[in-house]
Amino acid sequence: MNSLQRMATAVVSLALCVGASAVPAAAAAPQSKPAKPAKTACRLPAPQQPGTSARGTISSGGRDRTYQLHLPDGYTEKRDWPVVLAFHGRGNTGAGTEEFSKLSTLPAVVVYPDGVIGTGDGDRQAWQGAPYAAAGVDDVRFTEDLLDRIEATLCVDERRVYATGKSNGAGFVSTLLACRAADRIAAIAPVAAALYPTGEECRPSRPVPLIDFHGTGDVTIPYAGDADRGLPAIRDWVADWADRNGCDDRARDRVTEPDITVSRWRDCDRGAEVQHVAVTDGGHTWPGADSYSGGGYTTQTIEAHEVMWRFLSRFRTPASHR
Repeated sequence: MNSLQRMATAVVSLALCVGASAVPAAAAAPQSKPAKPAKTACRLPAPQQPGTSARGTISSGGRDRTYQLHLPDGYTEKRDWPVVLAFHGRGNTGAGTEEFSKLSTLPAVVVYPDGVIGTGDGDRQAWQGAPYAAAGVDDVRFTEDLLDRIEATLCVDERRVYATGKSNGAGFVSTLLACRAADRIAAIAPVAAALYPTGEECRPSRPVPLIDFHGTGDVTIPYAGDADRGLPAIRDWVADWADRNGCDDRARDRVTEPDITVSRWRDCDRGAEVQHVAVTDGGHTWPGADSYSGGGYTTQTIEAHEVMWRFLSRFRTPASHR
């Protein structure tokens, strides 16, 4: 065999070796995973036009319960939307709270539940936990049933569910809902909360981030508390929440507007920050409301819905929690 023949044989042998070694390598290459199918709810048509609000009814605890549902502008089934639950004050309605709160301007699905007529003066809807609430009504169960409905029919992110409320509704969110359903509520934002004692200790399954709004001139739910009704001093109650979340003992206070002081408790367990927004001389009102939201001074230096959204939207419930 001459030199040219030997060279040709070597080239063929090398090619065979390379080809043989390439086959198993190609077979072993990782295949791309199939796309994760969308949630069933994300394949359903929207129940109403984006940017609109509509009334809904659901059965819970043997009662027909009502709520107002708002879909944001641009709602589409191709993305998971956050959810904001907004609980009205005593004697108000979900629709009434939508009018002054401006929550329906947020990039979220907003749900305004209606309470059950309670006891006392007149036919006034109220929430569980207050002394004037209707007996035997489980509003925590109602809220969870409502969330089940929302999550089954709308394209929403179950880890980004937030709760706010005014007065009695804020008290319900703070003393019962966040305490019992922390696996479903990522963070809360009570406004002028009526924090009546419920007779049970608040022991959430995880630290729940909180931003609280209250006027120092509120005569309905006094900022300094009301011992005769069992209402705590607001600043002390927020500090107790910060302690429950494992935050630093010392709050950092900052005057952000002439009538606004923001207190922050940081270095909290799992990043569950706590903030308190005090409105100097503020009444029993929703900051930034441009229609009636309660008695007393309504500040216009901040918009509660914008401030709370910047806070709330930072948080998620842990993936392992549900």
